[in-house]
Amino acid sequence: MSNPKDDSHWRDPEEDYFQARKESRMQRKLASAKDRSKFKKTDQEKYLKNLEKGHQQKLSKQEWLEGRVISIMPQGVIVDHEGERISCVLKGLMKRDKTQAKNLVAVGDFVLFERTHEGEGIIASVKPRRTILSRADNLSRRKEQLIAVNIDQVIITVSVVNPPLKPPLIDRYIIAAHKGNMEPLLVINKVDLLDHAEGVDEAFLEQEKALYQELLNAYAVAGVPVISVSAAENKGLDALRQAMQGKASVFSGQSGVGKSSLINAVTDLNLRVGETVERTKKGSHTTTTTQLIPLEFGGWCIDTPGIKSFGVWDLDKNEIEGYFPEIHECGLDCKFPDCTHSHEDNCAVQKALEEERISLVRYISYQALIQTINEKHVRR
Repeated sequence: MSNPKDDSHWRDPEEDYFQARKESRMQRKLASAKDRSKFKKTDQEKYLKNLEKGHQQKLSKQEWLEGRVISIMPQGVIVDHEGERISCVLKGLMKRDKTQAKNLVAVGDFVLFERTHEGEGIIASVKPRRTILSRADNLSRRKEQLIAVNIDQVIITVSVVNPPLKPPLIDRYIIAAHKGNMEPLLVINKVDLLDHAEGVDEAFLEQEKALYQELLNAYAVAGVPVISVSAAENKGLDALRQAMQGKASVFSGQSGVGKSSLINAVTDLNLRVGETVERTKKGSHTTTTTQLIPLEFGGWCIDTPGIKSFGVWDLDKNEIEGYFPEIHECGLDCKFPDCTHSHEDNCAVQKALEEERISLVRYISYQALIQTINEKHVRR
């Protein structure tokens, strides 16, 4: 029989209990560390949110620098910080963000970044945006391509004759501007060509003149300001400068309409400009990157690469009419509340169209947008 006072082989039951609990906790921690369930698709979003929450708490304890994205180049995102240009890359955590945006950072963004080396840094966070100009990605149409953010107005730049006017493109830009909480400003360049355009067919020139006049009348009714300019002859530039003063503006439009030429004229810069291909009446892409340019008379402007088509991002069929106020106002008097304004009896819009109270050009743009949305739904 063992001596109860001999404790060489005796263990306290209470000590064993707490030791077991300690070991159990350790095993659970090890199992949790090896657990990959947080990377499963169903749990990934929650896991990333927790990571981001912890990351933001970490940010608040450090002195991050704030800057504004002025250009996005192949070598990195160029951020302006108190007049210094910093070439930055995106922090890995930002790249995990699952959104419908094709690009996570855009020109005009205010960002928080960490300086890593002289003239270099890492962007950790993008501050909330007050305005956004975007379009549907041309390839998939399922991604939003950010063009510029935190701007006040979209200067929709078009030209007459070379390249000719494209009203549907204008209306798409107007809708995109309103959707992004910006004001649209239509600038019609090369108006000098309406009086003397060498080598241009006379019938085509008369047609372009008539379309130009109709657009002036149509957008006056629609409440969209229009400035007619000629960069070549220095016409209308004072009015354009006045409209840009103290604001952040983005020049957008198809290639060859003279965006860079207009910016050069109003800012005395020397941005590269190109020629319009005579055979196709289409411009060449001279601006290859979007950049934010400070203005001596106050404000900023952004030059953007020219585009051939512009799909409005996240446009619902039921909201299209609201972007055509003259059509919507007449549509209130239609017999049927769901009138499509295309074939129904007692359609007030069709009547207004016949009486020329609604622009035929604007009506065609409206119907084209409706058709585009219908085709998109059919394909899906």
